[in-house]
Amino acid sequence: MAEKLKWGILAPGGIAKAFARGVAHSKTGRVVAVGSRSKEKADAFADEFDIPRRHGSYEALLADPEVQAVYIANPHPMHAQWAIKAAEAGKHILCEKPIGLNHAEAMAMVEAARRHGVFLMEAFMYRCHPQMARLVDLVRDGAVGEVRVIKATFSFHAGFNAEGRLFKNALGGGGILDVGCYPVSAARLIAGAARGKPFLDPIEVKGCGHLGETGVDEWAVASMKFEGDILAQVATGVALNQANTIEVYGSEGHIVVPWPWIPAREGGSAKILVHKNGAEKPEEIVIETDTWLYGLEADTVAANLAARQAPSPAMSWDDTLGNMQTLDRWREAIGLVYDAEKPGAVPTVHRRPLKVCAGHRMTYGRIAHLDKDISRLVMGVDNQTRMPHTAVLFDDWFEQGGNAFDTSVIYGGGLCEKMLGAWVASRGVRREVVILDKGAHTPDCYPHKVTEQLFISLDRLGTDYLDIYMMHRDNPDVPVGEFIDVLNEHVQAGRIRAFGGSNWAIERVEAANAYAAEKGLQGFSAVSNNFSLARMVDPVWAGCIHASDAASRAWLTKTQMPLMPWSSQARGFFTRAAPDFRDDAELVRCWYAPDNFKRLERARELARQRGVEPIQIALAYVLCQPFPTFPLIGPRQLSETRSSIGALAIALAPQELERLNLEA
Repeated sequence: MAEKLKWGILAPGGIAKAFARGVAHSKTGRVVAVGSRSKEKADAFADEFDIPRRHGSYEALLADPEVQAVYIANPHPMHAQWAIKAAEAGKHILCEKPIGLNHAEAMAMVEAARRHGVFLMEAFMYRCHPQMARLVDLVRDGAVGEVRVIKATFSFHAGFNAEGRLFKNALGGGGILDVGCYPVSAARLIAGAARGKPFLDPIEVKGCGHLGETGVDEWAVASMKFEGDILAQVATGVALNQANTIEVYGSEGHIVVPWPWIPAREGGSAKILVHKNGAEKPEEIVIETDTWLYGLEADTVAANLAARQAPSPAMSWDDTLGNMQTLDRWREAIGLVYDAEKPGAVPTVHRRPLKVCAGHRMTYGRIAHLDKDISRLVMGVDNQTRMPHTAVLFDDWFEQGGNAFDTSVIYGGGLCEKMLGAWVASRGVRREVVILDKGAHTPDCYPHKVTEQLFISLDRLGTDYLDIYMMHRDNPDVPVGEFIDVLNEHVQAGRIRAFGGSNWAIERVEAANAYAAEKGLQGFSAVSNNFSLARMVDPVWAGCIHASDAASRAWLTKTQMPLMPWSSQARGFFTRAAPDFRDDAELVRCWYAPDNFKRLERARELARQRGVEPIQIALAYVLCQPFPTFPLIGPRQLSETRSSIGALAIALAPQELERLNLEA
């Protein structure tokens, strides 16, 4: 770089001092500003390290035009809030490990960096030292044959302090997050190197640990299994001294890294020992560097600003997300949930009141008997069982203009309804959102079950009405009038506004609405059958039906009955399907057919022409039909939400719709 990168330090503590010393010995950076919650602390830190610009608030640091990159060094429960604000301020970000309290926060931080076009890296300084690059090369080159077992530990004995960072629940205390993240990240890196990849996420995670009097883990261990039958054992602790090493056991020997986590803090040499089977003594590999450890980290940031993330062995975005997800699984295995992760306690990740963002790309439509607009895309609530993930996903959805949610009395054994209800209550947005709920699923598809399950759903959701109620299945043995009668009872009582049916045949919908018209009652406002560019070859679940055929499309066009299609993107067919990909048995059974692969090719061709993703073309196909559609989507990640919303901007002409569906 022609000019050194200008760093600002957010939160002057012990780790910030180590970073400031390192940057002073880096090749590419200099610290120009520091921000603290008090001007006195900022001044003291700046005096110690000869930093010219001092700020008595984090906001002032982020507003400083001289600062190009920010090192975030406050306790990890505060990382997400300030990383997101740094991204919004256009600052590049190096965030201390762990990047956040959980995977959900990390996901929000990555999304903020992506949206605002800034660099983001989780600060595992050991990953930036050439020692780790050399270890990766040794493993990848087969120095000890096929890797079979990895052992890694980072543990120390700190004096107990219930109010200190390491032991306090409110500060995300415990060993797993503080230093257990190191051995987990190392095991994933080494397993990846053994398989020729930047990293691997474990197939299985099992763990146990000791929770102390403050409710955080004081010592813990975990076992992981990776593809290729690679196993890993990792250990951590904040109240127990252990041997802090990395060991890699292969078919032809083993590798030991004696001090992996803080190698050569002030430059100098680090070493790796390679023990070959049958050899009398190990080969000692010495790695030299003249740059301080935290200086290497700062140089890694500066070298990769254009790419917005650093390559392996440093922490890429996907590597960080996988690491946080693994730590979540380890904590889940030992029953460690922080108070701030519990329903009703999870704040917005940026710590601001929830509101719809100006300039969002959501579009809206209307459904009969609703008194508010409904977003053209509907968030599926069928997999959200943990509040941190639920809150981050739903907060972002609301801020992006999404106001509709779809769930069911059977999803997650009722937990999904409870998660949605807890989120709505905590955010105070009941009047702003549209809740679509379903009940009366086979074998409970009877009028009296509609009533029974409706009351259950209302109780779980914590609301006295549903905007839309859908019967989850039909029962042809029950006259349609009996369903219409009971649904109208609940309409008249104010418990539901609009209603319809999921997986109802068109003939039954017509009969139901004819009965309603004859009796002067409210009829179906919408239908929720499968509809997607890919033809559903075999029902995803028993009793499911689609509306993708020509006759159904003609009826929907004629009647203008709103369709709220499930599996609107064919459950990943347009992102993962390939004739030789057979790992997902459900994908193969439900969607694999020659005509669908032709549709996939045409979607890819059109996506290339438009500069978008094939799955966005597939969703745009549903959105651009000549009848109203409100596709149900099921994003598990914020990146999937972003992709889905992007489809709203894709206008497809009638001839393009026909070509995609092989009709031209």
